[in-house]
Amino acid sequence: MEFANILVIIEFAFIALVLLGVVVFVGYLLIFDRKQKQHSILRNYPALGRIRYFFEKIGPEMRQYWFNSDTEGRPFSRDDYEHIVRSAKYKRDVVGFGSKRDFDEEGFFVRNSMFPKLNEEIKMDQKTLVNTKKYILLNDPLFTDREEKWEDDDAQANLLHDDDAVVIGPKTRHPFVVKSLIGMSAMSYGALGKNAITALSKGLALAKGTWMNTGEGGLSPYHLEGGADIIMQIGPAMFGVRDENGDMDWDELKRKSEIPQVKAFEIKLAQGAKTRGGHIDAEKVNPEIAAIRKVEPYKSVDSPNRFKQFGDIASMCDFIEKIREHTGKPVGMKIVIGSTDSAEELARYMKESGKGPDFITVDGGEGGTGASYQELIDSVGLPIKSALPILDLTLKKYGVRNRVKIIASGKLFTPDRIAIALAMGADLVNIARGFMITVGCIQTLKCHSNACPVGVATTDPDLQYALVVDEKKYRVVNYLVTLRQGLFRIAAAAGLDSPVHFRPNHICYKDDKGIVLTLENILKEMEQQIG
Repeated sequence: MEFANILVIIEFAFIALVLLGVVVFVGYLLIFDRKQKQHSILRNYPALGRIRYFFEKIGPEMRQYWFNSDTEGRPFSRDDYEHIVRSAKYKRDVVGFGSKRDFDEEGFFVRNSMFPKLNEEIKMDQKTLVNTKKYILLNDPLFTDREEKWEDDDAQANLLHDDDAVVIGPKTRHPFVVKSLIGMSAMSYGALGKNAITALSKGLALAKGTWMNTGEGGLSPYHLEGGADIIMQIGPAMFGVRDENGDMDWDELKRKSEIPQVKAFEIKLAQGAKTRGGHIDAEKVNPEIAAIRKVEPYKSVDSPNRFKQFGDIASMCDFIEKIREHTGKPVGMKIVIGSTDSAEELARYMKESGKGPDFITVDGGEGGTGASYQELIDSVGLPIKSALPILDLTLKKYGVRNRVKIIASGKLFTPDRIAIALAMGADLVNIARGFMITVGCIQTLKCHSNACPVGVATTDPDLQYALVVDEKKYRVVNYLVTLRQGLFRIAAAAGLDSPVHFRPNHICYKDDKGIVLTLENILKEMEQQIG
């Protein structure tokens, strides 16, 4: 028999075996699915049911890449996501042809000046430079990889002028001075992996003038890795500064405060996506994370939904005062606003006692989280455009606004959103998910599962391999510097020489009928509600 004939016989035999295997496998599934008791559709339609579950499984990816329009996706649309990626990768935020915004819908707008500021009239730090790298797109063919060049880039850091620097805790022994209106919101090591935290730390340090918040998971060596300024967050579980009983270890707090990078402390009462304590699954609590948080390894960790050390405004302010006196550094608090009277008691007590925080971080209900519950994410806590003015107006009502800085957070990831927040009363802005996208997040929404496929929200060493610190750190720099540049640009369009001067009269609101209201009038109505 010829060799060619033998090959044909082997080929047919192989195909027959494969087909037989498929038939046997399908037959087994038919029998198994008909007898199983968990899925009704599989009992009646085994084959179609399997196909249905397959398409259901890949549904999120299909919607994200094929069926959702550029502006439909949630939590971030494709346009939102690509805007961040372009800024981070190419250091470009230019788009062509026109806006995709639906101008028939209601929304806020920045009031442009008939005589905007010229470049030479902008008041900013003109001397400080950042050393970064960016990609230059050379060719973008359809069927092969993009042809890109990675090159050095030295540019202005786009920091505030020294005269406009924001001082947190001016009366503390060690005030915290920042020259960037934008910093990194609370993200813990454990919720994010070490590569992600390290890339963020190094990138923020390279960008200069900003800060990173540790999140309630404690101060890790990866937060310190790059040399960025740190706001150390302390949650109800006291991670990182707790004793064996879960109470404050004041000696450990003192040691943390003596680290030069630690510039301030923040006690976390709540965050917008979960007005409760935090949670981290057991598989994420490796021995290193356990040591940082001072808990047992490989056991799920839940942070209580409130501090046991205080139960009212007076005792909370006493706790803040004790931390401030013990460390000599500014102490703030992170809160969620739930109604028009949410900040009333705090502001009143601050006026009567002279005590209170040096800064208040107000987080909107649209803010993100590693893990929470649907009912809390969707329905507890006001969005930032309602919460921020309530806090600002209430503090002004009691004459204590000048004693405290307000940091706003909640999807404030573009210059226009930041400008509106500044006009509504914010002194500074925190961003979390925008920075996650710069280090590789693709919105698979698996932050709670430890199965992040791009190595961002996971402690799995195999998955973290995907995230290359020495490449992603430059994306962090580029995104932040581009944001600052855009903020100065939009300020100039409004006739301002610096974004620190945004006020309510620089913003207007158009309703769905085309009627225009000034932000000043809107805030007056809110002021009447507050009383």
